[in-house]
Amino acid sequence: MSRVIHFEVHVDDMERAKKFYGEVFGWKFEDWSDFAGMPYFGAVTGDGDDMGINGALMQRQTPPPEMNAAVNGFACTMGVEDLDATESIILSNGGKVAMAKYALPGMAWQAYYTDTEGNIFGLHQPDESAK
Repeated sequence: MSRVIHFEVHVDDMERAKKFYGEVFGWKFEDWSDFAGMPYFGAVTGDGDDMGINGALMQRQTPPPEMNAAVNGFACTMGVEDLDATESIILSNGGKVAMAKYALPGMAWQAYYTDTEGNIFGLHQPDESAK
């Protein structure tokens, strides 16, 4: 089997995207632009001993996705402790609700959002009482 080991978020405005993901999820960024040959910032998403992967913000090379278009690629989902609190931070930093919070019965709460660059991502809050 092959596991996902890295992700890339395509962005139009690198500083705006770094601010959004830094404020919402606390991600830290490392400038890897010289290595990549374009604006490219490694995203450190957590402690190396915790489950999860790191990724990057990369300069978008094509037109951005149209609003309300189907996802063309992968939607990354971030685990959170409090979906409602995280949603508030997303909205206050320019994100929008793409699919409102709903229950995965007996497992979790799930919701999807659009970031400041037009990309869709998910939130997942484990909760066995969700229904």
